Amino acid sequence: MATLVHEVLEETVRKHGDSPALRVKRDGVWRTMTWRAYGAAIRRAARALIHFGMQPGTGVSIIGANSPEWLIADVGAILAGGMPAGIYTTNSPDQVRYVTDHCDAAVSFADTPAQVQKFLEVKDQLPKLKVVVQMLGKVEAKPNGSGPRVISWDDFLAAADEVPEAKLDERLAAQKPDDCCTLIYTSGTTGDPKAVMITHTNIVWTAKTTSDTFFGAASEEIILSYLPLSHIAEQMMSIHGPMAIGGLLYFAESIEKLGENLAEVRPTIFLGVPRVWEKIQAKMMAAGASAPPLRKKLVAWAKKVGLEGGYAAQRGEARPLLYGLANKIVFSKVRERLGLDRARICVTSAAPISRDTLEFFLSLGIPILEIYGMSECTGPATFSMPESYQTGKVGTCIPGGELKLAEDGEVCMRGKHVFKGYFKNEAVTKETIDEEGWLHSGDIGTIDGRGFLQITDRKKDLLITAGGENIAPQVLEGMLKAIPVVQQAVVVGDRKKFLAALLTLDPERIATDAAACGSSAKDVASAAKDATFRRFLEKKIDEHVNSKVARVQTIKKFVVLPAELSIEGGELTPTMKVKRKVVNEKYAREIEEIYAEPAEQTASA
Repeated sequence: MATLVHEVLEETVRKHGDSPALRVKRDGVWRTMTWRAYGAAIRRAARALIHFGMQPGTGVSIIGANSPEWLIADVGAILAGGMPAGIYTTNSPDQVRYVTDHCDAAVSFADTPAQVQKFLEVKDQLPKLKVVVQMLGKVEAKPNGSGPRVISWDDFLAAADEVPEAKLDERLAAQKPDDCCTLIYTSGTTGDPKAVMITHTNIVWTAKTTSDTFFGAASEEIILSYLPLSHIAEQMMSIHGPMAIGGLLYFAESIEKLGENLAEVRPTIFLGVPRVWEKIQAKMMAAGASAPPLRKKLVAWAKKVGLEGGYAAQRGEARPLLYGLANKIVFSKVRERLGLDRARICVTSAAPISRDTLEFFLSLGIPILEIYGMSECTGPATFSMPESYQTGKVGTCIPGGELKLAEDGEVCMRGKHVFKGYFKNEAVTKETIDEEGWLHSGDIGTIDGRGFLQITDRKKDLLITAGGENIAPQVLEGMLKAIPVVQQAVVVGDRKKFLAALLTLDPERIATDAAACGSSAKDVASAAKDATFRRFLEKKIDEHVNSKVARVQTIKKFVVLPAELSIEGGELTPTMKVKRKVVNEKYAREIEEIYAEPAEQTASA
């Protein structure tokens, strides 16, 4: 059995050499690379890295959109004995500098001239960096006698001719299963990111376990790559999962074209972070609001049957008799329009998802299965399957792993998927992995009698009110986002007398809801100021939140923010988790105004 990444690659090339491995759209046409060609390109990249001075045990930083070149550079670095370190495309030059310097990179990769420029802006602070490889397009950077050389992808690969295959084979023979072969830099909200050391064992074992769990016939599995490859979830989905089975990976053209590419590719497995599912839901609801009355009634009936059927299946009971009819005339058409008609498994991970979104898709015959994990356990710690899932819970322990709750409810995991430690940070490693090998997640949860884990909050995110009550904001935020016009929600109130919420609104929904409640609001700005629309929001908050929670958990006030929280705005991480500290700082004035006067309760608490 393979225990090293290159052994997995070699085995897959032997078994599936002539089968398609990668497809990318270039000049409007899908281009295909077979497993044999992919494997050869990876070995060539590894030899080129050796030529340019990459030493075993050092890093290779990579920044760019998802592409075959990204994967070839990443796995090529692993074969050469290095540690690829992905950088988020939204990172600043200083963040690029930190990762590149911290991982001791002599060679870095960037996909475009704009990303190359980030290295050049901080070149004086990167004395170890010798070469920047521009993966796509014509090199624009001009040599000026100092700093790293900038070379094209073709020139990089051509350098492999200077290194014999035997030299690479020596590097491969020296590798051990416990060697770190990938660095995942956390997208933390404060301070410099930590570098998670992932070993060959971590990757090979996790990829084998997840492929045995999720993937079907190897040559028939189709996956669409679009999430940041700097994130462990996308690396397992795009790099190591397909490599374990010989599946076919497509690259989305961009996040903006995701819907279009989904319809073209029609993947058999689709991973969407909660924000992706929420945006699909919002667009579907906006389209449904303008549907003819008869169509609305038909869809409402089908969704009622679908939700009943979805929960019946979870209980092991038969679905309603009319479920098949609803599937034929509504659900199948929805899946086809979304490009999910071949998807056996639809997954969400990386951040909390609201129950409203889960039930929306469940009611349309599309159960979204939750996976829970973190970079420090190579991705998954728990998983859900079509025949074994619970809406609102993140699944059961990954086969072969261990899961437990600490005395304070913190989720802990142990197994071959748990990372080696933080690169150059032994002190924090000891704080994260205890003496018995348990990885402490920082998440609070519960485990039911069937072994299903439910995450209730982050330890650090708990709000403690002035009255000493511990409040889990994510639960309330999920309830707020169940209000159709509410796009995003952040609950505040730490050390305050009451809770409040910062809301962003769905601009495509405002006009419809405004007309229904008698408001003249047409956009976010007018909705935020219009008294009638604000009373409408108060009523919805009472209905969706305040009537369902304890008095201390009710939302007393709210503010409508002028724009949605975004990665570019700094309020979201690259995997679209809310940076609470950033939000609190950016909207400090609005929060201060909320608490400047006594709360006028919006609830009939």
